[in-house]
Amino acid sequence: MTLLLIAFAIWIAASYVNVMLSRSSAHKTLLVRFLVPFIFGVTIFIVWELLVRGLNIPMVILPSPSVIATKLASSTGILWADFFQTFVKGALTGYIMGCGAAFLTAILIDRVPFLQLGLLPVGNFVAALPIVGIAPILVMWFGFDWQSKAAVVVIMVFFPMLVNTVQGLSATDHMQRDLMKTYAASYRDTLVKLRLPAAMPFIFNGLKISTTSALIGAIVAEFFGSPIVGMGFRISTEVGKLGLDMVWAEITVAAIAGSVFYGAVAAIEKGVTFWHPSQRG
Repeated sequence: MTLLLIAFAIWIAASYVNVMLSRSSAHKTLLVRFLVPFIFGVTIFIVWELLVRGLNIPMVILPSPSVIATKLASSTGILWADFFQTFVKGALTGYIMGCGAAFLTAILIDRVPFLQLGLLPVGNFVAALPIVGIAPILVMWFGFDWQSKAAVVVIMVFFPMLVNTVQGLSATDHMQRDLMKTYAASYRDTLVKLRLPAAMPFIFNGLKISTTSALIGAIVAEFFGSPIVGMGFRISTEVGKLGLDMVWAEITVAAIAGSVFYGAVAAIEKGVTFWHPSQRG
């Protein structure tokens, strides 16, 4: 009971501090913008630890952060091998291939308009297919190694990237395009100097959406067959052995990897689209 009261008191105190920081005149400063999510995150972990201990929750239901941290520290070799297999080989390779192919296809659709009427509806249909139905088929086609996981990722990221890029290429208005025509600009000049720069916010929106889809796709694909390494393989086998501490360790690694991946793409976007109002603000 004492631990529960302490958890409640810490939650109230941290919430009060965050509210005060958010209402202060310096709420837009970099330090405050860092402190608020940091305090919130640390509070969640402290309250989580106290609740698990105070309520005596079994590890098979919910392990405490300290147990997960201990497993992370003692299993770095296994976690690194799983991360490299799933993220680097499967997710990142499929992400680059899928987004690159989607970008080139969007340019082709923009150049040949009738493809937009024929290809995009098919793309929307394929994008609606459930991954749990596609993944086993691709595993049978491409084998149990990382190639099949990369193929799943390609399908997951291709159409969101395609739709965003096609929409971005049509973001310029007729007056801007007519101005380029008055300068006798070719299609290539108009594309490179006007339409692609204007489409960059849409393109990066597709890239950011695809960062999380890529990792999810690679992990789920491993549930349907993989060598004895990988995040999805480890999660599925450890659940069967009730090794929930290892499962949460893998989830932690996946969450960190996905967040860093998304942040890296967002940082590149900030440098490329520095002129856009959303970045200037």
